[in-house]
Amino acid sequence: MHVTVIAKAPVAGQVKTRLCPPCTAEQAARVAGAALFDSLLAVEAVADLTGARRVLLLDGEPQSWMPATFDVVAQRGDGLEERLRNGFQDLGPGVIVGMETPHVGAALADAIAAAHRGVDTIGLATDGGYWMIGLCAASVDLAHDLFDGVPMSVSHTGLSQLRRLHLHGRRVRLLPTARDLDTHADLVAVAESGRSGRLAAVAAAVLAEARVAEARVTAL
Repeated sequence: MHVTVIAKAPVAGQVKTRLCPPCTAEQAARVAGAALFDSLLAVEAVADLTGARRVLLLDGEPQSWMPATFDVVAQRGDGLEERLRNGFQDLGPGVIVGMETPHVGAALADAIAAAHRGVDTIGLATDGGYWMIGLCAASVDLAHDLFDGVPMSVSHTGLSQLRRLHLHGRRVRLLPTARDLDTHADLVAVAESGRSGRLAAVAAAVLAEARVAEARVTAL
């Protein structure tokens, strides 16, 4: 059983581009790096609790700060649906979570327990997507049918994925709905959340830097 973070390496210009502007590419990469750092810590805690294998399913090159306790596996496929499908086919039953929701990471322990019982899980996101998905062994055997053709990055992605699971007769437990981080409004929400961890601190710092830069431009 694995608990896996699926992520892009936080390289400027390649991550969190919807934050730009007002963020610079470098600031957006700092936000992405902080989100991934906190997510890896949250997953590590779940893995310690459940005994699950720690995996980073990565698009890009590993960076020196990434913990050695994680097995780094390269993503395979073109779209996200292919990368999720191939991830489960490569890793087997377990949980795959995005890199932007460390604040609900503790719920992944329930997802691991559910997979052991033959129950799938999904955590819907407030923007219509989903922040995690967990598959039991029987569902991994159906991974091609469960993911192929599911529309990604649209307002009904989460519900479409849930319907696909139900269409194939899978038992599904819903995890808490969570807000991920794609837009400037999401960044503000994280900065004002009062959460502990690196992401909230970096979000607040980046927003402060953006305000200073805007004031300088206005003053010219």
